[in-house]
Amino acid sequence: MMKKVRITVMRTARYEDLMEVYENPIEHACDMYVGQTFVANGWQKPLGMCDSAWESMSPFVMTLAHGGGNFYNGWMKNPKSAMISCNDGFRPVSFLIEALDEDAD
Repeated sequence: MMKKVRITVMRTARYEDLMEVYENPIEHACDMYVGQTFVANGWQKPLGMCDSAWESMSPFVMTLAHGGGNFYNGWMKNPKSAMISCNDGFRPVSFLIEALDEDAD
């Protein structure tokens, strides 16, 4: 049985210097804020999760939802977790991903 997986925004950053030089102006790019949480129902992307962030974390979420873990042979203190950032080089967001004991629907 697959498990639910909690995803928590741990840190956000903005690299204004890089944005000024390389990025075309964007009115709206990222809604994530520190402390924001999502719960993935197994492998399903949570409502409101950024597509770019989901692309970066979904393999880790899928592994944790299926009972796997211990990424990179002991990388995380909690083997049923991972710290993943989105792939936005201008405003990266770090997410803590943790397997829950609760079964997915």
